[in-house]
Amino acid sequence: MKKIIFLWLCFGVMSISHSQTLTIKDQKTNIPLELVTLISKTPNSFAITNANGQANILAFKGAEMIEIRTLGYKTVVTNYAELQSSNFEILMESFNLNLNEVVVSGTRWNQISDNVPSKITSISSKEIAFQNPQTAADLLEVSGRVYIQKSQQGGGSPMIRGFATNRLLYTLDGVRMNTAIFRGGNLQNVINMDPFAIENTEILFGPGSVIYGSDAIGGVMSFKTLTPQLSLSEQPLVSGKGITRYSSSNNEKTGHFDVNVGWKKWAFVTSFSTWDFDHLKQGSHGPVDYIKNYYVQQQNNADQVVTQEDPLLQIPSAYSQMNIMQKLRYVPNESWDFQYGFHYSETSPYGRYDRHNRIRNGTARYAEWSYGPQKWTMNHFSLNHKGENKLYDQATFRLAYQKFGESRIDRSLNKTKRRNNMEEVQAYSVNLDFIKTISLKNTLFYGFEYVLNDVDSEGMQTDISTNISTKGASRYPNAQWSSLAVYLNDTFEVSEQFTLQAGLRYNHFTLDADFANNLDFYPFPFKTASLSNGALTGSLGGVFRPAEDWVLNANFGTAFRSPNVDDIGKVFDSEPGSVTVPNPNLEAEYAYNWDLGIAKVFSDAVKLDITAYYTLLKNALVRRDFKLNGQVEIMYDGQLSKVQAMQNAAKAKVYGVQLGLAVKLPSGFSFSSDVNYQKGEEELDDGITSSSRHAAPFFGVSRLTFKAQKIKLQFYSTYQGERKFEDLAVSEQSKDEIYAKDLNGNNYSPSWYTLNLKALYNLSETFVINAGIENMTDQRYRPYSSGISASGRNFIMSLQANF
Repeated sequence: MKKIIFLWLCFGVMSISHSQTLTIKDQKTNIPLELVTLISKTPNSFAITNANGQANILAFKGAEMIEIRTLGYKTVVTNYAELQSSNFEILMESFNLNLNEVVVSGTRWNQISDNVPSKITSISSKEIAFQNPQTAADLLEVSGRVYIQKSQQGGGSPMIRGFATNRLLYTLDGVRMNTAIFRGGNLQNVINMDPFAIENTEILFGPGSVIYGSDAIGGVMSFKTLTPQLSLSEQPLVSGKGITRYSSSNNEKTGHFDVNVGWKKWAFVTSFSTWDFDHLKQGSHGPVDYIKNYYVQQQNNADQVVTQEDPLLQIPSAYSQMNIMQKLRYVPNESWDFQYGFHYSETSPYGRYDRHNRIRNGTARYAEWSYGPQKWTMNHFSLNHKGENKLYDQATFRLAYQKFGESRIDRSLNKTKRRNNMEEVQAYSVNLDFIKTISLKNTLFYGFEYVLNDVDSEGMQTDISTNISTKGASRYPNAQWSSLAVYLNDTFEVSEQFTLQAGLRYNHFTLDADFANNLDFYPFPFKTASLSNGALTGSLGGVFRPAEDWVLNANFGTAFRSPNVDDIGKVFDSEPGSVTVPNPNLEAEYAYNWDLGIAKVFSDAVKLDITAYYTLLKNALVRRDFKLNGQVEIMYDGQLSKVQAMQNAAKAKVYGVQLGLAVKLPSGFSFSSDVNYQKGEEELDDGITSSSRHAAPFFGVSRLTFKAQKIKLQFYSTYQGERKFEDLAVSEQSKDEIYAKDLNGNNYSPSWYTLNLKALYNLSETFVINAGIENMTDQRYRPYSSGISASGRNFIMSLQANF
């Protein structure tokens, strides 16, 4: 009898253990769905499915409402009892018209998007795999709502709602990536990240300073890398993928491999990627102004201007890159989750193509102008604790150390002096974030942050005829920039239809700069410079849901950007005949933003969402004419140059509309379109206004998609409107090396479009083939403000093996 009772108990335990695992599959294909999120309020629980479409839902036991969501599928609302009666298996229906999804970037915690008044767009790993972006910059462009500028092939500078560079913020796994040398000019730092290792990307549009601090004026780009997955059985969970890809327009050769091994408490992910890009070939139909049919080469110790055999090649633009990621996870019980991540990225040196387009005395201005290897290392430790005590329900602690290395090398044509500027930034950050449910209607998000950047800058000059190197002027002073902040964000459900969210953050920032390394080269009237100031930012917004098929949201928010080392201490040639010098008397700039959005689904067939916004930037840091020791001009690099400096000298405004349309068509077809209109104005020295440099022209993407069990096809078009000479920013009008010429011989950015076709076919459960033709009509076009033309007709082929 005792043996029978024992067997029944064992059977019961096994049944209970089995019942804790939920399996989620696609309704049509029966394929397990990875990265499906499960959320319940009572109990307060969150889970996500692994590579086998499984999640442990023990913490959801007794839940009366569980929301199950993933991009591209209809939301399932159920309870624990119903899951139990369905034998813990859910089939999800494909559906692209959801009004809400699970997002993190709004508060650093998992939330349903229709509780967040800010506009947030997500890019799933499935969409990344289908679109096959070459870099993380191209990944952002997949959204259709982020404009990408490029000065060279090895780069990509996002523009969001009229802002760019150091007025946008990057985070990776919740860690701030902006450094104290992020400049106002275009940045290429986003390519540090590996698109193959990204699990999910979110773009928060508008101010994010309450949660993220300085720089989050135009938006926040939040990247989440692959999370080590645990096994839910006695057998180890082993999964991963290998990818190889070739593209014709730049002779791309790419390889990637990642593997996840998980046990019940331990798991790790290893990822490795390598890229090799040849010189990029532009299209054959378009403005002749974009063709540079020569390059400079050293022959017999002399610079020679060489005529290219193929004038459509953009030389020099080739580069290569490699990325490594190693993550480790330990979950001893349901209360604790420890994770460690190591990231490393390194590029080869690569030419800055727009500088190679500059002309002086009827020939090439530079013999050399390149970025040295761009290196990035991050060590990141995080722990999450489910406390459910008086102070918090959950707490997350993040500790990160990053090291950034970059350099610039230039030499004028037929000159022997090569100049090399080298920068190294060591970035330390500590974040402590909490979430506390005060009641069923009221949730608090609060936290603390400390950031320290240590900047080391060196300059060197080398005579290439003798190979003798001497100390040269550095680009920056040696400096430290720090930020200490506390924030509070409250979400209150006024009713089932209406949610309010309000937040407040106080940030204190300091900067100490030492100009001793440059006093031998420039007559600065100071040796050191210091800043110590504070910034208070806030937000107030609401979401109104009159019915399940439409949502209205409104939001007012402020944001700030503290002066950094690039603002206060940089010396560089901003344009021919001008030199920018340090200015130690700077204050933070502030932005005030209003958002209004409406989203509506019609008859489960059409989804329309519109967001209008207006941003006012005050005390803006802009480059203006300046005096150095009473002089308006100084000699710089052998040329008499006008003196300029960053100053709190202007105000600016940006306003616009983002519109999205999605239509579900019969027989597996669907149509979607994202278009963006923005207009920016900034104040000039004489009080008149100029167009804002970073407000892109009208742009968008429209897609016709067909999806069946094993195949997905998409025909799509990307496009940009014209930016006339008189509508260019005054600072852009003289940049002959970037723009085409209109009928009057003035610089302008022509309108353009591309036609493209992508296809994905599942050969088996293991192998997936992806192919495409980009820019089918071989247009020669250059995205606005870019210094290099985009790819001409490009054939892409990749093979992915899943295991």
